[in-house]
Amino acid sequence: MDLITAIILGLVQGLTEFLPISSSAHVSIVGQFLGQEDPGAAFTAITQLGTEAAVVIYFWRDITTIIRKWFLSLAGKVSKDDPDVRMGWLVIIGTIPIGLLGLLFQDQIESTLRSLWITATMLLVFAFVIMAAERVGTQRRELTELTWKHGLFYGLWQALALIPGVSRSGGTIAGGLFMGYTREAAARYSFLLAIPAVIASGGLQVVKIAGGEGTGETGWGPILIATVIAFFVGYAVIAWFMRYITTHTFTPFMIYRILLALGLFALLGTGTIQP
Repeated sequence: MDLITAIILGLVQGLTEFLPISSSAHVSIVGQFLGQEDPGAAFTAITQLGTEAAVVIYFWRDITTIIRKWFLSLAGKVSKDDPDVRMGWLVIIGTIPIGLLGLLFQDQIESTLRSLWITATMLLVFAFVIMAAERVGTQRRELTELTWKHGLFYGLWQALALIPGVSRSGGTIAGGLFMGYTREAAARYSFLLAIPAVIASGGLQVVKIAGGEGTGETGWGPILIATVIAFFVGYAVIAWFMRYITTHTFTPFMIYRILLALGLFALLGTGTIQP
């Protein structure tokens, strides 16, 4: 992978990670148009560390408060009923599904499920799922009302993002909307819930590469450049997106998903790009 390709893919990762349009799908598609085969699960997982670092910085005060109170609660110095302590436990519980399924289906995630036919199908299907969630959800609940059962359900919805084309934010936000949470609450918990999963996934790929599995033809340089770019662009996108959803629906993103899926089907069907 050359420097220009790495820069473009870093921009794509940063622009799409937090929007309900699937960053992994976009990185794979754009990679092909740049003459690069699918950059692969390792490249995607590691560059996601950049965008996840943006989440940590953006929600720094919330995250540090949750972590500090969670540990203090273990020492009996903060009540276990404290909202921040509960949020800490809820993030842990919500992370279990994607952790287990990610380990169980790791080989398929890194190979079979990266087919662009599957990606296009999920882009289309989940466009309608998210539109349905926004239509039927009451959007009255806030994160302070998050229950243990809902935290686990959120995690199951997030686990669907192991399939490229679903979208991590799209899946968890859809789940939140179906359960009656507001767009802002669903998005906020979605971003917090993603932190452990993305760090674990990216960290695993780093360990595998350090263990001698290599970076393929990509190389460490392009991966690091793409990751840094993804961080800065991702931070700007989070700030914009959290303001946007307070007054706007997800409809424009869903229209885009449908058009992208149909275009992808056409390109695959004509052999313009390879699955």
